[in-house]
Amino acid sequence: MHNYLTPNFSFAPMIPERALGSRVWDTEGREYVDLSGGIAVNALGHSNPVLIEALSEQANKLWHISNIYTTGPAQELAQKLVEHSFGDKVFFCNSGAEANEAALKLARKYGRDRSNGEKNEIVACLNSFHGRTVFTVSVGGQPKYSQDYAPLPQGITHVPFNDIAALEATVGEKTCAVIIEPIQGESGILPATQEYLETARRLCDQHGALLVFDEVQTGMGHTGKLFAYEHYGIVPDIMSLAKALGCGFPIGAIVTTDTIAPTFGPGTHGSTFGGNPMACAVGSRAFDIINAPETLAHVVAQGEKLRRALESIGQETGVFKQVRGMGLLLGAVLSDEYQGRAGEIMSAALKHGLMVLVAGSNVVRFAPSLLLSDEDLEEGLGRLKTALNEWLAQAE
Repeated sequence: MHNYLTPNFSFAPMIPERALGSRVWDTEGREYVDLSGGIAVNALGHSNPVLIEALSEQANKLWHISNIYTTGPAQELAQKLVEHSFGDKVFFCNSGAEANEAALKLARKYGRDRSNGEKNEIVACLNSFHGRTVFTVSVGGQPKYSQDYAPLPQGITHVPFNDIAALEATVGEKTCAVIIEPIQGESGILPATQEYLETARRLCDQHGALLVFDEVQTGMGHTGKLFAYEHYGIVPDIMSLAKALGCGFPIGAIVTTDTIAPTFGPGTHGSTFGGNPMACAVGSRAFDIINAPETLAHVVAQGEKLRRALESIGQETGVFKQVRGMGLLLGAVLSDEYQGRAGEIMSAALKHGLMVLVAGSNVVRFAPSLLLSDEDLEEGLGRLKTALNEWLAQAE
């Protein structure tokens, strides 16, 4: 098939055509077990009937009305986010990049408004990932994503992730925000330490800076709690969300407090499609399922099964030396002798009907549906073992 799209993506050698739950079928009719979850997006699996119903109902009522008006679905989802988080107010957009862009703009304006423009510096982590806009790739701390777009926005300093001393040496009176992923996703499923996030919160309080948690990937149940910050007991000032918030229907959001939200006065920021009624209707229905105690308990149980199985496979094959992460957001770290070859394993798995991800070149990433069944889990693991054994035979 001729590709009419720009070449910034390297597409897999198959074209998905339909999907249900944790199974996907391509245009040739071949079946795959999906343990990638659309990169942590399809939190309730593919073609979830409850979400289809929500979308269909809203599609027959109202698609788009512009941000001159608010809508029932937008208020309903915002209320749920507020009532089950630290926040008081929500801003809706369309993606994780837009959510982080809004969070960073809000933090910088909040700081500047209170310091005659001097409090504008952002502290971020090396090897983080916050999106693909020029601002968010600049904050992300991965030159491979930003170097081609220089000159970049200024006033951004990067420190090593989980390095307390570096954080203490960098955050100061000119800092307006510290932005952290509670679990670094694209760089290898690396959880923040308790002490690191405690230090970040203390330094932000000490210097009047805002603590921003990027929960685009960790939010909405993937870790076994609704939001990852709950594991740490450390509350941010702003939280960004996307991915699983709409379970595949594009939507992003930031959640913040009544102290900070007024900084975004009329006209200071906006989004044409932000708060889209269909996106919010799907998100609201998804929220109810994800936030149900039985769903979160299932995530914990299935996550533990997946972790133990991956550790066992690592011991059997020697391919994985460590499994890290929380809940159903896990990364299998390659042993030293196989460093840099995660992409090969992803391709090998796909050949055997299994969809997984990479997180950098040394980690195979798993972010399946929060409703993952034992049957799909076992089938997926069986295919992974077969793929690894074949790959090892060829690799040697």
